[in-house]
Amino acid sequence: MATSWFSVLLLVSIVFSCFLAASAGDFYQEFDLTWGDKRAEILNGGRLLTLSLDKASGSGFRSKREYLFGRIDMQIKLVSGNSAGTVTAFYLSSEGPNHDEIDFEFLGNLSGDPYIVHTNVYSQGKGDREQQFYLWFDPTKNFHTYSIIWSPQRITFMVDNIPIRVFNNEESIGVPFPRNQPMKVYSSLWDADEWATRGGLVKTDWSKAPFKAYYRNFNAYSWNSVGTDVWRTRALDATGRRWLRWAQKYHMVYNYCADLKRFPHGRPRECRRSRFL
Repeated sequence: MATSWFSVLLLVSIVFSCFLAASAGDFYQEFDLTWGDKRAEILNGGRLLTLSLDKASGSGFRSKREYLFGRIDMQIKLVSGNSAGTVTAFYLSSEGPNHDEIDFEFLGNLSGDPYIVHTNVYSQGKGDREQQFYLWFDPTKNFHTYSIIWSPQRITFMVDNIPIRVFNNEESIGVPFPRNQPMKVYSSLWDADEWATRGGLVKTDWSKAPFKAYYRNFNAYSWNSVGTDVWRTRALDATGRRWLRWAQKYHMVYNYCADLKRFPHGRPRECRRSRFL
């Protein structure tokens, strides 16, 4: 793209200067290890967290705090090698049958194939709003930053500060939007070989276990900690829209809004109205 990385970094630095970090960094203070016995570990004085999956069990963790709007960042290094059949999930969720949820799911692959990042938005217990993208880098070699920016107006999914998806609030046309239920941050590593890789055709190779994912540099920025509402309503600027178009043109592999076979009686309402979803 013609847009320089300097422009992107400048934009990001301006955004960060307008937030007050509500929490940062220390996994002991911010998270509970919720399942998987000793397969989930906090290391390096609280600066690193690892999840592990073997044939007996996966593992997961959950934030101690709840959030109602804000920006959530996590640096993750995904399962390396032949990770087919595994899913590393990083998401926000409330509780109950009518829960809200905002998902990143990273679908494992055969060695050498690109990772797919699966995104979804649930409101009042209903999801089915999937978009999938090939990552444009190897997410197993280094840590990369995955972000959810959630305001009353929209949800933005970002990878290394590049927007890949925007889900707008379309309640005015009858589309539910998650804006009333506080959510916690969750992550898990689990076996989903019935669907995760090539629709379940490629199964988990347990001879490669244990599978491991690594986490660091968690940050949560709360809208409520800022003395202005400007970032609650601000949409992507021209630079952000160009990056969004780039991600959707060159890296999107599935968009529910374009799946006409799935919706033979007409696309969901938000698909007919929003340019970027």
